[in-house]
Order: sequence, then structure tokens, then C-alpha cells
Amino acid sequence: MLTPVSTITIFQKQANPQEFSAGSVIFAEGQPGHLMYGILFGEVDILVNEKVVETIESGDVFGIGALVGIKNRTYTAIARTNCKLAFLDERGFLFAVQETPMFAIQVMKSYSERLSRLQHHIV
Repeated sequence: MLTPVSTITIFQKQANPQEFSAGSVIFAEGQPGHLMYGILFGEVDILVNEKVVETIESGDVFGIGALVGIKNRTYTAIARTNCKLAFLDERGFLFAVQETPMFAIQVMKSYSERLSRLQHHIV
């Protein structure tokens, strides 16, 4: 069984993580997206229609849709606490998937679970 640690390990190897202070917008709903993020530490709120629908924390990944065909962000991500995020662009994502197939499975699982939870808030 995979744990989020196996997914975040890929992100921990990335250079130049970004730091966001509490309240900072990481990305906004409707913006074009080119990166997915892994939370190295801290918490991030996920908002749909300006309403917090989920809070994610260290070890979680988000923004995956940008790398699997969704052109614009479907939700807003705001740093709930000070946080440090590593990121992957499409090239890094494809490399991680090729080198670590279990990473792809864990990312797909995370993406589908989040999509299912967000769908309940949109309907």
C-alpha cells in the first residue's frame, strides 16, 4: 500500500521550493496552470466559489489537473499557514512518472479523490 510519503519524496528532491506566508494566494480559480505542488510543510486551503472546501497539509499534493489536460485551475489554493511548497512542471512530472510508476498511481488516486470531494461542493 502506498502512503503520501512516497509521493512527497519526489517533491523533496526538487530544487528551489517556494515559501508562501499565511494568506498568500498560490493560484486562483480560472488561472492557467503549469505546475503541480507538493506540500513540504504547512497547510493549504482549497476554495471553490470563494468557500473553503478542504484543508490539505504536509505530504499532500495539489494542482495536478494542470499537468493532465485541465487548462485552467478549477479551484483556488491559499496558504492557510506559512508553508513551503515544491513543484513539478510537465517535464518533471513526466520524468517522475517514467522513473517511479507508483508515483503516477498515487497522484491519480489523490487527484480523483480531490475531484470527487470538490464535485460534492459544486453540485
